[in-house]
Amino acid sequence: MFKLINKYKSVLRFILTFVGSYFVLVFIYNMYLKYGASDTYYPDIITHTVAKQSESIINAMGYDMKVVPSKVEPAMNLMVDNKVLARVVEGCNAVSVMLLFVSFMLAFFEGKKRTLLFIFGGVVLIYGMNVTRIGLLAIGIYEYPEYTELLHGTIFPAVIYGTVFLLWLGWIRSYKKQPKS
Repeated sequence: MFKLINKYKSVLRFILTFVGSYFVLVFIYNMYLKYGASDTYYPDIITHTVAKQSESIINAMGYDMKVVPSKVEPAMNLMVDNKVLARVVEGCNAVSVMLLFVSFMLAFFEGKKRTLLFIFGGVVLIYGMNVTRIGLLAIGIYEYPEYTELLHGTIFPAVIYGTVFLLWLGWIRSYKKQPKS
């Protein structure tokens, strides 16, 4: 039994670190959602900010969209001509994707400075990609409503998860190249 554990020690360490850090980060995020409510930033500050920044991207592309808090659910509604086109809910803010990314990075920890810089850069990239994704998704829904399900359910999730996957691959490649001390 100990030989088996010893043989797969690095794999077990990776799995335990990944799963453990993911659960801790999700727990902290859920506590934030439960106790960090704000009257100023509905439904929460991250979702609110993502929606407002997406609105800026949409408007910069020549569309006249407004983002307003929903009166019936914890969401920010993207509106055109006083009609709700789409809604930005907590799951749209990409925090869960960022937590997954960070957990993986912690499991492949390679020096404090190097890992933290990559985590910071990756989270900023994921955040920016997500805001852009929501803006482009809203424009896509506005211009091509018949493709709403394809855009929302397939193409745009592939973009955000594909970004994370490419970041992971880049990290693993650089991790392998690092000389062992």
